[in-house]
Amino acid sequence: MAFFSSTTLVAKQFLPVEGIVNARDLGGYEGFQVKKGQLLRAAHLANATSRDLAYLEMLGVATVIDFRKQDEKTGHYDKAVPGATYVALPIDASGRVGAEITDKEKKKYVGKKKFNVKRAILLAAFSEKAQIVAHQLYPNILFDPQCQKEMASFLRLVIERGDKPLLFHCTQGKDRTGVASALILAALGADRKIIVEDFDVTNKVYARDVARYTRLVKLFGGKEEEIGVVKALMGCNTENFVKALDAVEEKYGSLEGYLKGPMELTDEDLSLLKSRYLINN
Repeated sequence: MAFFSSTTLVAKQFLPVEGIVNARDLGGYEGFQVKKGQLLRAAHLANATSRDLAYLEMLGVATVIDFRKQDEKTGHYDKAVPGATYVALPIDASGRVGAEITDKEKKKYVGKKKFNVKRAILLAAFSEKAQIVAHQLYPNILFDPQCQKEMASFLRLVIERGDKPLLFHCTQGKDRTGVASALILAALGADRKIIVEDFDVTNKVYARDVARYTRLVKLFGGKEEEIGVVKALMGCNTENFVKALDAVEEKYGSLEGYLKGPMELTDEDLSLLKSRYLINN
């Protein structure tokens, strides 16, 4: 099923950077006018060039929020954006099954010196536990109490940091960052179509990597289940994301109900966000 629509998503949403992958502006949707240059999403900043950092400084980025856990940062620490405050807000999207993975298994996937996400995904494709994590990724982020707490802290940061530009990211800028973007867009009043399309753009960004590692997994004997892990962890599983949104709406009545429930946003918070980030609100 194809979700990406090039007619709805304007190309200028992608930031003109060289070393930061999946770097996008939440502003620029047709018919849904979010102010440009205020809410930015991306993958990690470890490979940011001097020009990239100068560009983000020029935009006035005042806060960088990093959703990665410590083991993901090893060897890939963010380069500092001049003038910006760095906030570590680790979110463990792997849930209970991830917590059950032994130290020996973690070393197998992560490596001894630095985290290599592509190596980890190739190995994870043949792990039963990793396959479960891949299937449960979005429900974990949206329903796990600790993840909810961290996401609520993120939204509170967006509110409290004032009207200065803010950038948030995880490792690849897709799952945790994608859900965070979805919650911000929902808080601003975006409809499901825009929320899902913004999430699904990641699959276009990583399409070549998904194809490459799908071929490698097939060479090692991988079938549908193993290939599904590659697609979920290298790209993003938009169909599972949609199912997770359906589950949120079933439990809380609507995305707004979720925002006012575990995300602890008030009507005043939602009004403030709309007045700050929407054009002609």
